[in-house]
Amino acid sequence: MTLSRLLLTPEDRDAPERVRRLRRLGLGERADPEFDAFADRVAELAAAPYAMVTFIDEHRQFFAGLHQPGDRPLTAVATPDGTGQRARHLGREYGFCPHVVVRRKALVLEDVRDYPRFAGNPVVDEIGIRSYLGAPLVDRTGTALGTVCAADVKPRPWGRAGLETIKTLAAELAEGIGRRENDAT
Repeated sequence: MTLSRLLLTPEDRDAPERVRRLRRLGLGERADPEFDAFADRVAELAAAPYAMVTFIDEHRQFFAGLHQPGDRPLTAVATPDGTGQRARHLGREYGFCPHVVVRRKALVLEDVRDYPRFAGNPVVDEIGIRSYLGAPLVDRTGTALGTVCAADVKPRPWGRAGLETIKTLAAELAEGIGRRENDAT
């Protein structure tokens, strides 16, 4: 297997069902203040400059909840006045969340450069992400909707405590999404 093959976004056979489920739940297309607050909490608990609640479809990752430093946004789009605006999406080829969703397992990367599969990811060179901690957001139907994650621009020893924290936060948010669904019916 060549190195370029290792860097490809993983095949996601569950994407069509995930997209149907996200649409039924009304998720993955709009920013949500509750998810932003949740991402703020993740960033605080992880002491990380970036944290996201990410929903993933066939083509992109959408940050329904986003915490990021003002001087180093993950993505930005030009606006007519030239000031720019933070975008809430990245292609599936960026980042680590698509791998978490396909694997359906938490992922701890203390230094992404130590892993050939991830070292060549565009967020490493273009954004400067050096460490990642993420867990799948699995709802009560068993669908992996996306992730809860944190990232840093420096290597981080997340350790067992970080892993347990991110998994607990993902389970907590999944329960919250279930309550939202119950309240809507």
